[in-house]
Amino acid sequence: MKFRRLALLVAGLVLATACSAQVADGQWQEGTQYQKVDTPQRAGKDGKVEVVEVFSYGCPHCGHYEAAAEDLQKQLPPGVVFRLIPAAFNTAWEPFARAFYAARELGVLKQTHAALFKAKYVDNYPINTIDEIADFYARNGVDKAKFLAAANSAQTTRAMQADMKLIQGWGVDATPTLVVNGKYRSDKVKDYNELNAMTLWLAKRELAGSGH
Repeated sequence: MKFRRLALLVAGLVLATACSAQVADGQWQEGTQYQKVDTPQRAGKDGKVEVVEVFSYGCPHCGHYEAAAEDLQKQLPPGVVFRLIPAAFNTAWEPFARAFYAARELGVLKQTHAALFKAKYVDNYPINTIDEIADFYARNGVDKAKFLAAANSAQTTRAMQADMKLIQGWGVDATPTLVVNGKYRSDKVKDYNELNAMTLWLAKRELAGSGH
């Protein structure tokens, strides 16, 4: 009789664990916390599972999210890559998008990305026009003339137009938005912790089904 009770107890624990796992997975609902993209398309061409942050240096919320975005990148498993795409939703945000492409071309994106958010939203530097943005990069050791040339180049314009087409195809209309593997975009989440947890769950699910 004792053995039977023990067996039932073990079975109950296994069932409870399985139910808990189902609840954990089921807390993220398509149509609520995330949306399925109508026309799936990855940003990269390498075939890797990807998490893309659609952002703007002109968006205060993106500045507030930056520390959490860095935490998310540290949690992504091997086989998942993190990418950034700037949104030029309006003329006021276009200089910020151009700054991103210029910084990437000049090889200074890694050391200036978070620093630009800090300068604008913590240190309160007046950073809005392309000239003011160029001054920021100059303060960080980037030749101003080279930066402006890269920011205003035809190559940058083409990259910005291509990425905006991709953003629109994903149905993204706000920042920061995270897009997982070109298939799912974040939507109604409570806070940045929930945004990261849901994104990590989606990325792991994609990784498990990708054969990587």
